[in-house]
Amino acid sequence: MPGKKPLLHRFHAWRYKHISKTTFIYFLAILTGLLAGLGAVLIKNITHIIQMLLEGKLVENYRYGFYFLFPIIGLAITVLIVKYVIRNPLSHGVPMTLRAISKRKGLLKNYQIFGSLLTAPITVGFGGSVGLESPTVVTGAAISSYLSRIFHMDQANRTLLLGCAAAGAMSCIFKAPIAAIIFAVEVFSLDLTLLSLMPLLLASLSAILTSYFFFGSDTILPFELKDAFTIADFPYYMILGVVAGLVSVYFSKAYFKTSKLYKRWDSALIRLLVAGGSLGVLLFLIPPLYGEGFDMINELLDGKAVNALGETFFNDYLDNVWVVIALLAGLVFFKVIASAITFAGGGIGGIFAPVLFMGSVMGNCLAKIINNLGLDGVYISETNFTLVGMTGLLAGVLHAPLTAIFLIAEITGGYGLFIPLMVTAAIAYGINKYFLPHSVYGMELGLKGELITHDKDQAVLTLLNVNDVIESNFIRVRPEMTLGEMVKNAVAKSARNLFPVVNENDELVGVITLDDIREIMFDATLYDTTTIGSLMHAAPEYIYLESDPAKVVMRKFQESGAWNLPVIKDGKYHGFISKSKLLTAYRRMLVSFSRK
Repeated sequence: MPGKKPLLHRFHAWRYKHISKTTFIYFLAILTGLLAGLGAVLIKNITHIIQMLLEGKLVENYRYGFYFLFPIIGLAITVLIVKYVIRNPLSHGVPMTLRAISKRKGLLKNYQIFGSLLTAPITVGFGGSVGLESPTVVTGAAISSYLSRIFHMDQANRTLLLGCAAAGAMSCIFKAPIAAIIFAVEVFSLDLTLLSLMPLLLASLSAILTSYFFFGSDTILPFELKDAFTIADFPYYMILGVVAGLVSVYFSKAYFKTSKLYKRWDSALIRLLVAGGSLGVLLFLIPPLYGEGFDMINELLDGKAVNALGETFFNDYLDNVWVVIALLAGLVFFKVIASAITFAGGGIGGIFAPVLFMGSVMGNCLAKIINNLGLDGVYISETNFTLVGMTGLLAGVLHAPLTAIFLIAEITGGYGLFIPLMVTAAIAYGINKYFLPHSVYGMELGLKGELITHDKDQAVLTLLNVNDVIESNFIRVRPEMTLGEMVKNAVAKSARNLFPVVNENDELVGVITLDDIREIMFDATLYDTTTIGSLMHAAPEYIYLESDPAKVVMRKFQESGAWNLPVIKDGKYHGFISKSKLLTAYRRMLVSFSRK
């Protein structure tokens, strides 16, 4: 029918008339949770199919050789898919989502919906030493970003839907709906108000129902509490918290240093070959590092540490408990290195599973050490320490202690260990926070001052785009111009009382205001003899567009006492920012941010 509006336009007109904004947000939260859950199901099942195909007789008969070969093949296929199918760079899930919130107003590119869906299962299915949680989160986040665009959501509600996607993904994967909500609040720094809590709850609920529909009642880490917590164990859990805190610091530092080491090769092919070869050697020597590692975690929770180690070069010595302890300590040391190498080689995945793996092995190893020191009357439950160790390391590495506590409690039913979970998480988080100001997810953004935090002022300044407050309608003058030329060509034609002084290369050499020339502006005898260069002065401060976020800009205004500051871009004059316009933009952003 000619002139008939598209269906989506008619739907928008109908919903604006009949559905309240809050109700529609609830509907989108349910839809986001459902789609994020379906994304989790797809990623998990594709990975499982790949692993099943690879675990045939050939691998069984030549296991060690394929520990070396498969990860390299997986990384190569992943790199080829990114280069020739997706044709856009892919980065790791949660950090990429945090960057989208802080720098892109919550917008993710559409290819990110299927990017991780294609690449993460291949990386992990072929033995890459990473997890599937972050790719699942970014898949859900990209879906929610797409929904927010087609349904005309503002930035605050886009951010809320990203949190709903994260909650949905985690809820579906771990069957831990409460921990999923807390994860969205802690990691994405959402305000926990009634307006934000209900959408998160609905998204988490729809996702866990999706998980039950496809996966049944099975949990990823089944656990039955056999050794009850007693107050006599409390000091040992405090020791576990300290160890977890120190290991979490090691995790973050080793992760970034290993990544930096492999970034020295600019060529993706060389980086693939070097990283792939390094990973292959590491997995050949230490087979338990192969893949996510949940099978080993479950073996440890069953008290079968020797079985968990699998086939190693030290099989003949595993009757010696100290050999087992040494091998477990080696797994803690090398897992993060294997994960960082997987990413360096072009693999797509996340660090959530590696953290759980390291935490479980660390807890089990520490319990064995304590139990074999020969202390009279001292026995520590190795399965409980395995469980609580995961909480400690998660709390430290992610800077998310509540997520760690509720996640482990929910997925294992280990509520009888709530006190040990709390004390271990609190100590580990405190130690990591003392040494490292940001979590491993937010480290890069945090060091640039671009990380969203629960501090509302800080969050608003992070979201504020400096480009939006730059004014460029200032008439430029040259230092060699005379006073008469300036009066005729600048003052008479400008509505501003400020003039940037630039050289022939557009580099700012000074500023001049009407106050600087007010007393001599009408003295015609000075028009031809006085140059602008003799009247100009330096700006009280300069704003560098490439490196100064809004927080730094605000501080420069406060320290200089100026009302206008020049902006420098690529070494050249770019415009001015006025204090009044910056504060107006800040107030508007604060109002918008507070409505979430």
